[in-house]
Amino acid sequence: MANHGGIVLEQGFGQSPLRLEDTRLLRGEGHYTADLNLAGQAVMYILRTPHAHADIAAMDVSAASAAPGVIVVLTGADAAQDGLGVMAAAERPNNRDGSPPFSPPQPVLAGDRVRYVGQPVALVVAETLAQARDAAELIEIDYQPLDTVGTLAAAAASDAVQLWDEAPGNVALDWQAGDFAETMAAFDAAAHVASLDLVDNRVMVMPMEPVAALAVYDEATGRYCLQAPSQGVHGLRRGLVETALKIEESDLQVITPDVGGAFGLRATAIPEQALLLWAARKSGRPVKWVAERGEACLSDLTARDHITKAWLALDGEGRILAVRVENMANMGAYGSPGALTIPTAGYAAAITGCYDIPTFHVATKAFFSNSMMTSAYRGAGRPEGNYVIERLIDVAAGELGLSKIDLRRRNMVPAAAMPYATATGELYDSGDFASCLDRAVAMMSDADIDERRSATRSRGKRYGVGVAAYVKINGGVPSEAAHLTLNGQGAVALRIGSQDNGQGHRTAFSQIIVEELGLALELVDLIQGDTDAVASGHGTGGSSAISVAGVAVTLAARKIIEAGRPVAAMLLQCDAADVEFTDGQYCAGERTVSLSETAKDAGGLEGSADYIAVAKTFANGCHICEVEVDLDTGHVDIVGYRVADDMGRLLNPMLAEGQVHGGIGQGVGQALLEDCILDAASGQLLSGSLMDYCLPRADDLPYFAVQFDEIPCVTNMLGVKGVGEAGVSGALPAVVNAVVDALSEFGVNHIDMPLKPERVWRAILSTNGAVG
Repeated sequence: MANHGGIVLEQGFGQSPLRLEDTRLLRGEGHYTADLNLAGQAVMYILRTPHAHADIAAMDVSAASAAPGVIVVLTGADAAQDGLGVMAAAERPNNRDGSPPFSPPQPVLAGDRVRYVGQPVALVVAETLAQARDAAELIEIDYQPLDTVGTLAAAAASDAVQLWDEAPGNVALDWQAGDFAETMAAFDAAAHVASLDLVDNRVMVMPMEPVAALAVYDEATGRYCLQAPSQGVHGLRRGLVETALKIEESDLQVITPDVGGAFGLRATAIPEQALLLWAARKSGRPVKWVAERGEACLSDLTARDHITKAWLALDGEGRILAVRVENMANMGAYGSPGALTIPTAGYAAAITGCYDIPTFHVATKAFFSNSMMTSAYRGAGRPEGNYVIERLIDVAAGELGLSKIDLRRRNMVPAAAMPYATATGELYDSGDFASCLDRAVAMMSDADIDERRSATRSRGKRYGVGVAAYVKINGGVPSEAAHLTLNGQGAVALRIGSQDNGQGHRTAFSQIIVEELGLALELVDLIQGDTDAVASGHGTGGSSAISVAGVAVTLAARKIIEAGRPVAAMLLQCDAADVEFTDGQYCAGERTVSLSETAKDAGGLEGSADYIAVAKTFANGCHICEVEVDLDTGHVDIVGYRVADDMGRLLNPMLAEGQVHGGIGQGVGQALLEDCILDAASGQLLSGSLMDYCLPRADDLPYFAVQFDEIPCVTNMLGVKGVGEAGVSGALPAVVNAVVDALSEFGVNHIDMPLKPERVWRAILSTNGAVG
């Protein structure tokens, strides 16, 4: 085994050392926001409206202000008087006619009208949470309820109440992409057209750690400090200072300690963070806020929530000619940073999937409703688009009497066509989609499938197999900077703007440094999550931590090597041009000196790099899901799950497989269990706790068999494609395809997510005209 200055390569690129983070976390030594406390801190409680749509005629806080332990009570009128602004909102894309969308920002605290259940209307700062909550109950508010549209379907109805005068028909955006005329011509020439109406259900993000924050204001310097979970402290700071607090970036320090899951939710600044900073200034005390799970259900941004009509055109040989989609998306009561781009550009880019589809057209209308806003959630538009094309292909195969595997294989972009320009404007640089399909299929046996179908039938159930291919378009972070310092003891400090949310960044980045510098994994210290300690950063998102930030780390490590070369030349008594670096050693002929020794003599070495991504990356693969459906109850059991993935070069196969597992878990959750349910007429949240909102548990998930096909991308020097969001892209259609396959003998060709037992049971009965 090769050796880097005494450090074996089992810690380097392509290896799976145990995570450096885990010992501390498993011992309960993590530092999450709720664990943090400051001397003299007070507590904030937020009063939220119980109405989805109402005018506030009057508000009296006098009794609350006089309650025991209360330090200050603040309202929307106070916010206006103090010049607090609004949260950032999406400004793009434009309507199909080129006009800008209507995307009203959310006020940090409601003024004269509330627009969704749970919107903050007042806050109380007190010595204890109990005192703050008791005081909030004394606030008297005269609400004048208004007509409400609580769901997407209600908001899109022709007779729906109009939520904004500037948005006739509640339409925030009317957008299109693709060539409509060319697409319709392809449909006119088609031998067969498959169609499907489907719903992409609204889901809650539900990270393990609910949102929390701790704020301090220094009156002497006029500077704020916020500690809160995030996907990047610099982005969170920008989201708070530009429109909400209206202060300079230098006047706010943001710190992110350990984070218990993010998944897109923590990429956006939220009103509660601005309120907390304001409360700290008004009270003159450090102030803390920790959301209870029920409060998080009301206040966290949600995701998905589409109603879709889709068509697929095929010729007489089963070749796909075109895909066409009409999509309605729910953006909630106000604009949010991702509400418009996700169901448009993000969605449309994925609509052709792995397939050689010459033309497409996607039309999306985004609607306002009296509900919490939608934003990014693991995949952010890509899983939604992939779900549509993979369900359409299954429907087409069934109608044509073709194998679902063969129909996919004959339409996949061939490896020889790479680089391949999709009709949607993406450029696939690498990949062998058919190889992943074949690898996944090879993990099963046709004979075993026949036996399983028979055995399952004998038990009064039905067995189904679902196949789903995917391409996950990655590249949510445009650039990243890394700064490395190596001291005389051989220890490395890495400062970087990406943010670990549980993925294992310290381990992954340390492996890159091991590979480049030949130093022990344990010698690397990761410094992140502090705007005062790290000069800049774009955070974590779009499965781009390694493909972007990892490249920056690589380049910074190579700067370290170059910085040490003249020092090593002096120690080796030769010209710098004659010095080579390999396996952690500078070499000149037979003479060597270690990097650590060189750094010690130099008084330390530094290297910085600012990497700008030149292109996106395209993780891809194939999922095969096996299910058993109980005909008496409609209950679905996943009894097998196989995955063949191409994530490019794997930095750490164990971390990569863990990310695949997590993505599948969230995909299974949405497909079978999770549903954010709102009452159409009242806007009330009917799934507002974990008693009502069902997350997947260990016994809902099977053993995952995962294989990797490492085809390096050519768009970054590491050859990595990204992995974090890939699992959910394949899981959604694989699970639904499997259940529909199990029930195909009953004439079932689609069931909308989530496939809860009652919904499945009713689908079975409906084919016999016996819906009860």
